Amino acid sequence: MTLQLNNTAKTYSDGTKALLPTELFVEKGEIVSLLGPSGCGKTTLLRIIAGLESPDKGSEIWFDDDNVTLLPVERRQVGMVFQSYALFPNMSVRANIGYGLKMQKMSKDEIETRVTEVLELCQLQKFSSRSIDALSGGQRQRVALARAIAPRPRMLLLDEPLSALDAALREILRDELAVLLREFNITAIFVTHDQDEAMAIADRVAVMSNGHIVQSGTPEELYRNPNSAFVAGFVGNAMLLEGNNDGSTLRLMGGELKLPKESVGKNAFVRAESVTINDNGTLTGQVENVTFLGNHYRIGIKGIMPNTLTSDYSGQNAPKIGEVVKVAIKAKDIMLLPEGINQA
Repeated sequence: MTLQLNNTAKTYSDGTKALLPTELFVEKGEIVSLLGPSGCGKTTLLRIIAGLESPDKGSEIWFDDDNVTLLPVERRQVGMVFQSYALFPNMSVRANIGYGLKMQKMSKDEIETRVTEVLELCQLQKFSSRSIDALSGGQRQRVALARAIAPRPRMLLLDEPLSALDAALREILRDELAVLLREFNITAIFVTHDQDEAMAIADRVAVMSNGHIVQSGTPEELYRNPNSAFVAGFVGNAMLLEGNNDGSTLRLMGGELKLPKESVGKNAFVRAESVTINDNGTLTGQVENVTFLGNHYRIGIKGIMPNTLTSDYSGQNAPKIGEVVKVAIKAKDIMLLPEGINQA
């Protein structure tokens, strides 16, 4: 099923504009992430799609050729997975998954067949008779997904589906969720504030700020071609190179850099993986901190610009704190962007 939002906005009774007029199109079977910081409007947008919030007058929400703007949530045929999972602790896994089907007044045989099918898809067969309280966080997440998908909804909506899990489990289940969503072959939209989660799972990411979508694209497009300082910083943690830009050269406290010819702004940004500690570098700074991250070191360097410049260092022997180092940054790795946020 396709989703199309036209001029979709939300203003609360006190005048707060939670969502500015928004356009969004989602292809059939596409997995789209709404990514942004707290309060940016992503959950409001998800709730409007679900029918849990009423949008402002003039908004339009289309599921394929059906205008569902005024349709109540129970008639939209969407599956929902919440941050808390909202499972019934007094029911078994099988009963939880079959609950929605029972409410649809399906026959016992139909429910049995459908639940068994979903248990197999989500690899929950051996847990089917267990109570929810006897499951791990990851198993509960799969039950929540199975319950949402069992009624064969037109669309699956997920609100911060991994945020309740600890960091190690979250990374494992992030990849598992990406596989499951593609096996479901259903249009899915999920909300997250975690860029790694969005980029690992989604086919397309819509970055949100201050109530609207500022840029939408594949994870690769957003990472390589951000349209603003906000997107560059939020997707990939790009750093602002603070210095004097004359159009061809950037003069910093610790040296000079050649700038790329193509740009959409004057503010220069770079990511840590593009900052190389190299004896032939044109910048000079002093190592301020060293953090070991397993497969690389994160090196903080002072004296090149007012703020600390960070480098991802993959060598075996990292420079020591206090050591003076040369730093190289290639012109092609510098992004020249506007400060403001461009709506896309």
